[in-house]
Amino acid sequence: MHTARKKLEELRRRIEEKENLLVAFSGGVDSGFLLTVAHEVLGEKVMAVTIDSELFPRRELEHVKSFLNHMGIKYKIFQFLWQRNGDFVRNPYNRCYICKKYFSQILNEVAAAAGITTIAEGVTASDLAKHRPGIAASKEAGVWHPLVEVDMKKTEIRQIAKEIGLTFWDKPPNPCLATRIAYEEKITVEKLKMIEKAEDYLKDVGFRQVRVRLHRGGIARIEVGKEEIEGFFDTKMLADICGKLKTLGFNYVTLDLEGYRTGSMN
Repeated sequence: MHTARKKLEELRRRIEEKENLLVAFSGGVDSGFLLTVAHEVLGEKVMAVTIDSELFPRRELEHVKSFLNHMGIKYKIFQFLWQRNGDFVRNPYNRCYICKKYFSQILNEVAAAAGITTIAEGVTASDLAKHRPGIAASKEAGVWHPLVEVDMKKTEIRQIAKEIGLTFWDKPPNPCLATRIAYEEKITVEKLKMIEKAEDYLKDVGFRQVRVRLHRGGIARIEVGKEEIEGFFDTKMLADICGKLKTLGFNYVTLDLEGYRTGSMN
């Protein structure tokens, strides 16, 4: 933990060197931690920007607004008009690269209009070991990754986030809803809404770490944390979940016995 604390001090030092800072805030722990530290260091010289669309769950948007208003951090919310981008809609394997390239363009435009010289996002050292084509797009656009520079890993970030009082330090990761749709399956508003409602339902009945993956033929593949799989051992629960998801538009409802894991579509 001593090493993590040294990394935090180095992070603060590097942020302090900036004239001002725009932080891309997704509502997750990593970007929330970066934003909190940046606000402590630079105060009013920090702005948060959240990109909103049907890809972003409504629960996440409410969490974002609540946190930013509570912290008194100035922010802007911009719409991502993803349906205008045919390459993204086709959902190729480099979908995240296409998406992040557009995101980065929006962030650069916002920063320029606000006179902000540096844009940062909460990419961590742990992310570099995974399939993250979006990271390349943001680097190409000049977005700063300070957590990578100080070699901060996700476990360290969560521990320090807890120590500094970040209320959602243990929040499960929740990337955009497009990550639930199998590659080459066209992204539509209808599919995104199906997935969002299905995941909301599963969270409402008590599951914490949830993914509803959509595969060809209208197949829902449910992933939950390994420690939560036993929640499906109740036959009534199974029937209720299956019935609910079918009313939302899924043709088949399955449970992934390996449980939740990042990048299972890759």
